Amino acid sequence: MTPAVLMQGINKRFGAVQANREVTLTVAAGTAHGIVGENGAGKSTLMSILYGFYQADSGSIMIEGRPARITGSREAIALGIGMVHQHFMLVEPLSALDNIMLGAEPDWRLNVARAQVRGQLEALMADTGLQVRLDTPVEELPVGERQRLEILKALYRGARILILDEPTAVLTPQETEQLFVTLRRLRDAGTTLLLITHKLKEIMAICDAVTVMRQGAVVFDGPIAQCSLDQLAEAMVGRRVHLGREPGAKRATPGATLLAASGLQWRDAMGVQRLNDVSLTLRAGEIVGIAGVSGNGQSELLEMLSGMAQPQAGTLILGAGVDDGSAARRFEPGRWLDPSTARRLGLAHVPEDRHRCGMVLPFAAWETAELGYQRSPRFASAWGWMKRQVMRRSTAQMMEAYDVRPRNPELRASKFSGGNQQKLVLAREALAPEVPPKILLVGQPTRGVDIGAIEFIHGRLRAMRDAGGAVLVVSSELDEILALADRVLVMDRGRIAGELAIADCTEAALGRLMAGAEAKAA
Repeated sequence: MTPAVLMQGINKRFGAVQANREVTLTVAAGTAHGIVGENGAGKSTLMSILYGFYQADSGSIMIEGRPARITGSREAIALGIGMVHQHFMLVEPLSALDNIMLGAEPDWRLNVARAQVRGQLEALMADTGLQVRLDTPVEELPVGERQRLEILKALYRGARILILDEPTAVLTPQETEQLFVTLRRLRDAGTTLLLITHKLKEIMAICDAVTVMRQGAVVFDGPIAQCSLDQLAEAMVGRRVHLGREPGAKRATPGATLLAASGLQWRDAMGVQRLNDVSLTLRAGEIVGIAGVSGNGQSELLEMLSGMAQPQAGTLILGAGVDDGSAARRFEPGRWLDPSTARRLGLAHVPEDRHRCGMVLPFAAWETAELGYQRSPRFASAWGWMKRQVMRRSTAQMMEAYDVRPRNPELRASKFSGGNQQKLVLAREALAPEVPPKILLVGQPTRGVDIGAIEFIHGRLRAMRDAGGAVLVVSSELDEILALADRVLVMDRGRIAGELAIADCTEAALGRLMAGAEAKAA
C-alpha cells in the first residue's frame, strides 16, 4: 500500500544544533505509529516539519503517494494533516463550537455558520465517540474534554493524518484509557495516527509500529511486535535503563517522625470539600507515595503541607522532635506554615505544575535556580543587593550535579526541555543554600519527562531517602508510585481511602482504593 507519510533524508539545523540528521520516516496508512526519543532527540522538530511549522533544510515529503511542499500549517491542513499540540491551541473564553470553526467559518453570518458547523459536528461526534459540550466555554471544560475538542477540530477540518504531541501528559489514567478507545476507533476507521510520547507502555498498547530517535537521527524503526519495552528504552537512551523498583532494593528502615499532619479540612470557594479529615506522617528514611485519580485532594494536600495555602481546620507539626515534642514547631489555622518558614525548617517543595508555580519562564536559568532563596546571605549582601556572580556559579554547580542540559545559566528557563526544567527545580530545592532539606514534597515528579530524566530523578529521590530524609511523592502514575514508595496512601474524594506497605501494593489493590473501596491501614 502507498504510505500515508513518507519523509526521506530530512535535515534541519538551528544554528549549531543539528535537530534532524538524514531522517527517513515511513508511516503506513490507517495505522498508529509511535515517534519516541528523549527530550531534544528531534521528534517534535520532525513532526513540526510535517505540519509546516518548520521547513526542512533538505529532504523530501510525500503524502499519500504525492510529493508535497509544506510551507505552513495551511498547506498541511489542505493535505489532510492535523496536529494536536501538548499545550492546547484554544481560545478559552470562546465556546467549544466557536473554537472549532474559528478561521474556518462556512458563512460570514455567524448564526448561519454555527448552525451548519453544529450539524456537521454532531454527526462527527456520533461517528467517532468524541463527545464535547459544544456550547460550553473552553475555560470550563476539563482537560480530557479539551483534548477531545482539539481532535474534533482537526477532524472537522478534514484530517486523515493526525499528529498527537504527548497526548496523555496531562490526563488521568481514566482519561488516557478513554482517549485510547477513541484513537483505536479512529485508526480502525482509516485515520493515520502519529504519536509523539515518552511513555513506552502507551506505545506498546496502541501503536502498530514505532520509530526511535536519538540525537536527531533514527536509531530504530519497526513493528511493535518485534520489540520490547527494554529494547525501546535502551534505543532511546543508548544504554540499559532501569525504571522499575531497584533490583534487590532493601526495605526502608524509617526513623524519627519529621512531619505529622492531623485532621486537615479544606473547602474551596464554592463550598466543595477538597480535604476531609486528612492525617498522615512522614518519617526519616522513607518515601511515602500518594496515589489517586487527579482531583481527589492530592494537589490541595501538597499546598497545605508546603505552606502555599492553609486549611480551615487541622494541625501540622514539623521538625526533628515530632515524636517527643521537644523541638518541633506546631501550626494551626491562623498561625499556619508559610513557604519561607518551611525552608528555614528544612522542608522543600517541588510543585506539581513547574510552569505555574516552580519557575518564571522568561527568567534566565540562574534566576529561576535561586527563586525563594534570593535573600539567603549566600546570595544577597547585607544591603539586599543580589550577588549575581555567586548565583551564576551556584546554578552552574546545580546543573552539573543534576545533569541539566545545556549547562548554560544564562539560557531562559523557557528554552529548556521539560525534563531539564524539572531537574533544575528539583536541584534548587534539594540543594538549598542554608538549611539542607530533611523533608521533600514532590508533586508529579516526572510529568512530561523523558525516560532518561525519569531514571535520574528517581535516583535522586532515593538518594535523599537513603541519606535520612523524608520524601512525599504525589503521582498519577501508578508505575511511579510502585517504583519509588516504601509506603502508599491512596486519596479518594478528599480523604485517605487506605494505606498499604509497598509489599502489599499491586495495581489492582491500589485501583480498588482509588475507586473508593476500603482497606486496612499498613
